[in-house]
Amino acid sequence: MSKQYLTTHTIDDAHITDIFSLAVTRTQILSVSGASSIKVHSTTSPDIPLMQTLSGAHRLGCHHIVTSRNGRIAASAGFGGEVKIWSISESGEWAGEGKIEDGNKAGEIWAVALSEDGQFLASTTYDGRINVWDLVAGRKKIREYETKGSFGMCIDMSRDGRFTASGHENGGVYVFNNDTGRMLYSLPGLVKPVRAVAFSPAGTRLAAAGDARVIALYDVQHGEQVANLTGHSAWIFSVDWSDTGEYLLSGSFDGKCKVWSIDRRACVATHSETDKTLWCVKWLPKTGKSEAFATAGANRSISFYREASGG
Repeated sequence: MSKQYLTTHTIDDAHITDIFSLAVTRTQILSVSGASSIKVHSTTSPDIPLMQTLSGAHRLGCHHIVTSRNGRIAASAGFGGEVKIWSISESGEWAGEGKIEDGNKAGEIWAVALSEDGQFLASTTYDGRINVWDLVAGRKKIREYETKGSFGMCIDMSRDGRFTASGHENGGVYVFNNDTGRMLYSLPGLVKPVRAVAFSPAGTRLAAAGDARVIALYDVQHGEQVANLTGHSAWIFSVDWSDTGEYLLSGSFDGKCKVWSIDRRACVATHSETDKTLWCVKWLPKTGKSEAFATAGANRSISFYREASGG
């Protein structure tokens, strides 16, 4: 059974260059691009108004932004190598909390992920190291994992904070145990560059995707590949799990966005508002009966979709 999603709103020219990353809270969507500002839009109103612009946040532009699941902390990584930490006030305004210092050469910190409570930040580097920082205890580095030296293109942290996963240019996918500080698994299967990794909400599955044009699903407990989701005909840049873990969202180089049923291991919806690259796709926190998601990329706009049935 396929699912129907309708376009509910598009913010045209949300940024002046490609939009590389989106992050969400229960009431807001944050976006970053090749320009220096971070934009914050409200998702509580149908017209998705602009609420705040963090001007000059990253002088050379920003390639990743993430929020903690509790919606209190955000982290953004810029093309100059800098990582900035942001916190939200009671009135819903974001303000700078400080920076992560790590030599801060370009590529020293690339992809970033936050733990559910915003205490821990995980990051990748150009030479394959994976770092974990404690943002509460003085933004100190508390873990450094070594891999085979290949550029770390993407990273995620499980909701319970126990595991970190990374995807690399050489096709490597690694899972680390944050409690023991050890690599748990080196996962097989993708060979080509891995551009997106994401833990399921329960932390039992890991999705990984990239230039192989398939989404590999792994069992986190046993380190085994349990499925391949095929259907994209171009590189996959972004994957995101729905809140229940029933569906996976993916976005690709050819502008196509797909929704996958995990139970059925099948694509249940495909959308292509644009033929330009989708750099990021993101589910919005569920507020009514129906699901909603947002997409952004090279056409510089942010598009919003809602499931056709339900409220």
